[in-house]
Amino acid sequence: MSVLKLKLPTDPRWVNIVESNIGEILSDHAWCEQKAATNAINLIINNSEKEDLVTAMLAISIEEMEHFKMVHDIIKQRGLTLERERKDDYANELAKYMKQSSDGSRESGLIERLLFAAMIEARSCERFKVLSENIKDAELAKFYRDLMESEASHYTTFIGFARKYAETVDVDKRWQEWLDFEAQVIARYGTKETVHG
Repeated sequence: MSVLKLKLPTDPRWVNIVESNIGEILSDHAWCEQKAATNAINLIINNSEKEDLVTAMLAISIEEMEHFKMVHDIIKQRGLTLERERKDDYANELAKYMKQSSDGSRESGLIERLLFAAMIEARSCERFKVLSENIKDAELAKFYRDLMESEASHYTTFIGFARKYAETVDVDKRWQEWLDFEAQVIARYGTKETVHG
């Protein structure tokens, strides 16, 4: 996943932890899709005058909810239960960084929100790749391989809009800072049966 330029790859042994509790990873994954849809909707609400952004975020929000349904269908087929949503410490750390980094202007707020979304999509994509290549469950291996491609396209969309709408922000420089920060954060994770855990 060199295209994602993540600084710290996931240790494949994380998949062993995931396999010990498939119900937990599926529930967590479902909620990740819901939060991604909500993030896209929030971008629409706060930037309704940007027609191209609204169109793209509509498509992403619908696709993320379709993914939620796909994961929920697998949960039902396996006789599992969609567990209650748990807080995502990884995403919360990134959200805090996003808020601290914005200078309060609309432009800065938008760019930070887009880079925050791109970062989560990039890591989710990388985690799905690790899952698809290492999980023994053939159905889930295929499922995560298919989803990986979708997450990669979302990552590209968010970065593209950040570049398009940045007037005073150097997006490439800022993205490098995001990558450096995310590497410090993800180094503390990889021990739980959750998408970012």
